[in-house]
Amino acid sequence: MASIAGVGISIATLPASYRKSQVLNGVSGLRLASFSSQRKNFPSIRLQSAPMGFHVSCAAKPETVGKVCDIVKSQLALPDGTSVTGESTFAALGADSLDTVEIVMGLEEAFGISVEEDSAQNITTVQDAADLIEKLVEAKST
Repeated sequence: MASIAGVGISIATLPASYRKSQVLNGVSGLRLASFSSQRKNFPSIRLQSAPMGFHVSCAAKPETVGKVCDIVKSQLALPDGTSVTGESTFAALGADSLDTVEIVMGLEEAFGISVEEDSAQNITTVQDAADLIEKLVEAKST
């Protein structure tokens, strides 16, 4: 794994079976690459391997992720010691479909946004929710 502080570049490791010959047409087997910056106007970028290539998305600010984590903890009535991070999935936290609807409603109220049903169905992790919130808040302000 590589990591640089400040501008923040991290690249997840390649599988142990990695061979030089596997990288003829690009990066093969890369699991996750993240780029972020502490600067206000530079968005974070996450690359995740997907069946047909890479998926690029803008990652939410840490404060947005933190607020979403707090709302998720509250909505699910999780004990104080429960760790909730951007990578936490609602299912792993014990949320069923009704809990997920209540989480989305709580997020809408907290951030003053409206989440469309089709977008809400695509939210599986705290990071997904935070990314969507920032997208909707930005769209609302423009």
